Amino acid sequence: MINRKATAVWKGTGKEGTGTVSTQSTVLENTQYSFNTRFAEGKGTNPEELIAAAHASCFAMKLSFELNAAGFTADELDATATVTLDPAKGQVTKSAIELKAKVPSVSADQFAQIADKAKKECPISQLLNAEITLNAELVSE
Repeated sequence: MINRKATAVWKGTGKEGTGTVSTQSTVLENTQYSFNTRFAEGKGTNPEELIAAAHASCFAMKLSFELNAAGFTADELDATATVTLDPAKGQVTKSAIELKAKVPSVSADQFAQIADKAKKECPISQLLNAEITLNAELVSE
């Protein structure tokens, strides 16, 4: 088993308070987050942005493994995940992945099947209880 951890510290009320988030790797160290960074525009991060980063990076890595297993190596996988929070429901409802991929010698059909498998089997996809969409584009040099 592999365990990773992050710590969040919050002070004050939900709307006026502020928090910091730190990761085990220290890539994030006392990084600020607040009501404004989550529900408006402010300097700092927010949980949905962190989920989007996790989903995009997890999917890209999983796709790379799946491509390798099928005999292909990507020159580049450029994945962007957009996580949607419905404030009225208080839940994440969707993660939409946009992908531009440069993969020599793979057919469009092969690529679509491999990308769909990676979308379904990526550990973060499996963790999310939300709609997950993928718009994958195979681009040439």
